[in-house]
Amino acid sequence: MQKILYYDCFAGISGDMNLGALVHLGVDPSYLKAELEKLKIDGFRLEIKEDKRRGISGIKAEVVIDNPENEKHRHLHHIESLINDSDLPERVKSTSLKIFSLVAEAEAKVHSIPIQKVHFHEVGALDSIADIVGAAICLDYLRVDKVVASPVQLGGGTVKCAHGIMPVPAPATAEILKNIPVKTGLVQYEATTPTGAAILAATVDEFTPVFNLDILKVGYGLGTIDTEVPNVLRVFLAEEEGSVQDVIQSDATLLECNIDDLSPENYEFAMDLLFAAGASDVWIEPVIMKKSRPASKLSVLCQPTDTGKMKTILFTHTSTIGLRESLLKKSALRREEQVVNTPYGNVRVKQSFYKGKIVNVKPEFEDCKKLSLEHNISVGTVQSSVYKRMGNGNK
Repeated sequence: MQKILYYDCFAGISGDMNLGALVHLGVDPSYLKAELEKLKIDGFRLEIKEDKRRGISGIKAEVVIDNPENEKHRHLHHIESLINDSDLPERVKSTSLKIFSLVAEAEAKVHSIPIQKVHFHEVGALDSIADIVGAAICLDYLRVDKVVASPVQLGGGTVKCAHGIMPVPAPATAEILKNIPVKTGLVQYEATTPTGAAILAATVDEFTPVFNLDILKVGYGLGTIDTEVPNVLRVFLAEEEGSVQDVIQSDATLLECNIDDLSPENYEFAMDLLFAAGASDVWIEPVIMKKSRPASKLSVLCQPTDTGKMKTILFTHTSTIGLRESLLKKSALRREEQVVNTPYGNVRVKQSFYKGKIVNVKPEFEDCKKLSLEHNISVGTVQSSVYKRMGNGNK
């Protein structure tokens, strides 16, 4: 059976409601707090307590800022450095950066400024950093196979933002939720914030009002306002009916460009940005262009919805002046990740399945490298210990 996380956004979603819901669903609050400390920034603490909204019990998660008057405003590159320089797992970093990129792109479009010029007056604050990185930590902890959500309730009335008094939804929220089903008018306040919208847009695989799952557990994250409509985000941990398909098919976009005038070190920087923005794969091939000029073909594979972001990075951070774009059908084997305890420490292991059988087992190289350095042994020795513990000593 496939494990599913389902967001029931009947009353909207915010960053703190999301944290509360996922903790109520089963994320260890001590683990969440310890992982947030890896950001290595002071000045905030996460408070988690049980409470009720209209008689429904759940978790209220609140990021408390010690000295809000001293809170600094940040640009996207500040936040990227903060996350990339942390000791958080790579999957958490990638998800966090993807969420922040969505908010930055929305703000950049609303203000008609370059993405790196966006001034994170709200999202750059410590509470939003904790909400977004915390969301990525919680999703990584739950290790679900798929994230699904209902149409998103936006609320009604007006909201005060940097642009003045605006009708709900706020401009950034409306931009982030393009092509995502929404509802309005259930309540007369901002039910879905830009942070909540970005968490959904970055992590949800499918939006559907149809719920055809076997429920395992329910969690409630509480909002601040208490109105006639319970101000809660409801989440379900569920199993999908039927067997898991081992070959997963999806649409993908392939972007290609030939470059003969870019310094080699610039490629690594561009590739890092592309992966952080959600690229499935990035690679470089040597080619010969006209007049026998040696060059490199830079290729990017991504989800169709991420095509715009990839084009922006390629045109901004490489010397290309043109791209080729193709829509492809992508087939991928179902993968699962487990943690294997070896004599040297824990190693994450990815397993791929085909026709119900494991066809590939791959220890996470970064984990093996870290243990290799800690114990002054070869990476191969660590990998062998993983296979031995898994009963695959001949690998």
